[in-house]
Amino acid sequence: MADARFYDRAGPFSLAELVDAADAEIAGAPPSILEFSDVMPLAEARADTISFIDNRRYVEAFRKCEAGAIIVAPGHVALAPPAAQLLVTKDPYRAYAKVAQMFYPAPPISGRSGGQTGAAPSAQIGERVTLMAGAIIGEDCVIGDDCSIGEYTVIGKGVHLGKGCRIGPNCTLICCTLGSNVVLHTGVRIGQDGFGFAPGAEGHEKVPQLGAVIIEDDVELGANSCVDRGTGPDTIIGAGTKIDNLCQIAHNVNLGRGCLVAAQVGISGSAKLGDFVMIGGQAGIAGHLQIGDGAKIAGKSGVTKDIPAGMTVAGFPAIKATEHWRNLAAIKRLRKD
Repeated sequence: MADARFYDRAGPFSLAELVDAADAEIAGAPPSILEFSDVMPLAEARADTISFIDNRRYVEAFRKCEAGAIIVAPGHVALAPPAAQLLVTKDPYRAYAKVAQMFYPAPPISGRSGGQTGAAPSAQIGERVTLMAGAIIGEDCVIGDDCSIGEYTVIGKGVHLGKGCRIGPNCTLICCTLGSNVVLHTGVRIGQDGFGFAPGAEGHEKVPQLGAVIIEDDVELGANSCVDRGTGPDTIIGAGTKIDNLCQIAHNVNLGRGCLVAAQVGISGSAKLGDFVMIGGQAGIAGHLQIGDGAKIAGKSGVTKDIPAGMTVAGFPAIKATEHWRNLAAIKRLRKD
């Protein structure tokens, strides 16, 4: 369920309304629930919620899903849990986008402009907190003791910061929770929309991003790095992880504890990295991949497949580093012959 600190939910909606929005046909179990309260990921869904599947990596979660209704492609109907009602469509992702927009419509523009520097009346500000000039703390925020908020930084509604956080100038924090002793350098952006669109010839349908960002204790992010909030599950940065400047962490990424991420790295949506992973500068990781504990990724590598724990990879597409270097040496010898 989307965090009520950040999102206002509409509904409930009837099954007929959801079928109409999704432009789908009903299949599966006979209707037992006729009203639905929310959209949720497969693994978290309840009987009064609706979910979807459009990626074969999540078939096992689909088989076990407890949602009352699930949006599916025709090819997944036979794999569905027996109790679920199915909304069958050729484009489940687009259908989900339209259904999610019903539950979470874009908030209206208030018509107000400007605002006051400082903390909103409902914000809870701890002891020995420093707010520099131009810093803005939104409604219902919680700022722990001994925090420092830099010049012209904006902290949005409902955000929580633990103790001893140091937030640099010109940062933006929305839809997020930070642990203790987190350091964000100048220009960091936390919690903005993930890049979620259902593509199509008739236009690219925006998929509401309904998750949050969870940053655990002792994390540090370099200047102008960005961490997108999740689509439904949260984006998570594990305790003690250090991220360099100009990095992009996409929606639903799960970074383990103690990872080291050098400058200009991009990690695509729903990638899951274990503990103490090391990533060299300008490397890229494709979406939905699993990177094992202690793996090392050389700079400029392009990771397109899962990496087991402890392996070092290099190149594009990334392969075991020793094999990559042998390949380069072989090419060099061929050029000499």
